Amino acid sequence: MLKTLKLVAAAALGLAALVPATSASAEGLIRISQQFGTLYLPLHVIRDQNLIEKHAKALGLDDVKVEWAQLSGGDAINAALLSGSIDIAAAGIGPFLTLWGRTDGAVKIVAGLANQPNYLITSNPDLKTLKDFKPTDKIALPAVGVSVQARILQMAAEKEFGPGNQGKLDNNTISLPHPDATAALLSGSTEITSHLSNTPFQEQALKDPKIHKIFSSYDVLGGPVTPTYLYATTEWRDENPKTFQAFFEALKEASAWIEANKKAAAETYVRVEKSKLDPAFIQSLIESPDSKFTVVPSRSFAFADFLYRTGAIKKKADSWKDYTFDELHGENGS
Repeated sequence: MLKTLKLVAAAALGLAALVPATSASAEGLIRISQQFGTLYLPLHVIRDQNLIEKHAKALGLDDVKVEWAQLSGGDAINAALLSGSIDIAAAGIGPFLTLWGRTDGAVKIVAGLANQPNYLITSNPDLKTLKDFKPTDKIALPAVGVSVQARILQMAAEKEFGPGNQGKLDNNTISLPHPDATAALLSGSTEITSHLSNTPFQEQALKDPKIHKIFSSYDVLGGPVTPTYLYATTEWRDENPKTFQAFFEALKEASAWIEANKKAAAETYVRVEKSKLDPAFIQSLIESPDSKFTVVPSRSFAFADFLYRTGAIKKKADSWKDYTFDELHGENGS
């Protein structure tokens, strides 16, 4: 089955080749990807407190091995998942739904990471709305066309310019990891004048008086959004039920711990990320009313409906439960 997924990925994603790797088919091994930002704090907590090992032991797995990989961009993460290089992918709802559609549902969401907004910010004082963007105004985001930021921009463009115009600003976008995009925006020495960012990078940039916000993803989608998810192949879950359950329980514990211990959680972020940011600044972001660490998806179906309606994916979802694992189905998700 994994071989079939590799072939689908090579054809659908346009990859020349997928790196051969052995699937983690034996219980007790889990390989997890993560990206940049406070959205990934639950993974930092899991790692810092050895929560997978704790829950694995409770399930009878005494020698679980946990491996971590820091990747950036949905294409790279999806390729790693389908090649068998990782078992748990961490990426935006856009890359996930693209892969879910292209593999005919052979990947599903394990859980959300958090509700947090994404801001479109800019250093160009003339840019107040999307209608002000010229071809020379370049927007940095993690992955052109497929990242959650790319999809948010398309949804905003459709609202601004009308149906059929969701791709109007696609040619303005450039793929760049959030730390690099923030540095480029603040330096003013590159073609990048805007960044569709995430926390803490957007708030860090907004401390500079020459940076201002154009919109929040909460404005575009009408409320709190879970932009980033953890997902896995159905094959890996079926072959590793105890390892899967240990990870899911660890994630729930980490999310609840963050919500109850925000000062300590901020300190964990700074320590694990080796960040130079002030822990008090990170704590203020975690304490924002716009931020909530929860495994329950929020407004994911808005993306699924948009991508299907605009032809970006060919597989139609009738509910958010169609592309999530059963463990989430008792929750009040969307």
